[in-house]
Amino acid sequence: MNRKAKTLLVLALVVVVGMAFRVSWNALRDIAKAIGADDTAATLYPFVVDGLMALALVAALVLTGDARRFALRVLAAYTIASLALNYVHGLVPELHGRSVDWGRLADWNPANWALVLLATSLPVGSIYFGSDLVAKVLHHRPLIEPDTTESTQIIANRSMVEQGEPPIEEPTPPVVQDPLPVGAVEPANPVDVRTPVAVAAEAPRQRRATGRVPESARSARPVRTPEELLSEARSITEAWPVEDLTGERIRKALRTSPAKARLLRETLKSERAANTAAEAVAS
Repeated sequence: MNRKAKTLLVLALVVVVGMAFRVSWNALRDIAKAIGADDTAATLYPFVVDGLMALALVAALVLTGDARRFALRVLAAYTIASLALNYVHGLVPELHGRSVDWGRLADWNPANWALVLLATSLPVGSIYFGSDLVAKVLHHRPLIEPDTTESTQIIANRSMVEQGEPPIEEPTPPVVQDPLPVGAVEPANPVDVRTPVAVAAEAPRQRRATGRVPESARSARPVRTPEELLSEARSITEAWPVEDLTGERIRKALRTSPAKARLLRETLKSERAANTAAEAVAS
């Protein structure tokens, strides 16, 4: 729906609500006169009842959670009260000609007392509930949802050290000295010709990478076979008691994945159990 159509729809809604308010205003004004209100109070009485309904509707659109449910309850309560008073106005023709006795809205006394109590309590309720709704709207803070795309991008751009991964140390190649020719005498203080004797200035300190290291620049980690992992696990955990054979400790000792660590744990425990059973049978 385009903007023009939305504007026309809102204008039509305002016109319909205005006409409905005019109809309800006539009934509520006569009810106010019947309970002792003067001309000015009777004119303002419909705004107290139907006006709070509009305020509660706007608050329900803004608020969330318990505050929104409270606004909906106020809207429902004042809608039912306005409907009841309009219904009484239609049942008592004397209200139209202002010939009804003062404070008399029904022939049956209990019903009359209840209607008079309802009509007189609505202005007080409008003061209380209206103030509460306005306070809730003014103190309302909408929830701000984090941008998952932005947070994911920030994590991806962090270096390995910032992400908690251990840096990969590349092995330093050993220095191989050239063999001396036959008949040559080895100097007392041999000096590697490839190593400079004096350094003019200290090499600049390498800066830590602040971006994500590309996959092509990372050195490949050696992949160990299951047999190699099991052999290494046996060697490391040989002196461990059975209580210490946990997946987390094996994972840290072998620097392997949690799934492989759990598999190694079960294998080592079964071997320990088999060895214990064999020793018991032999003894």
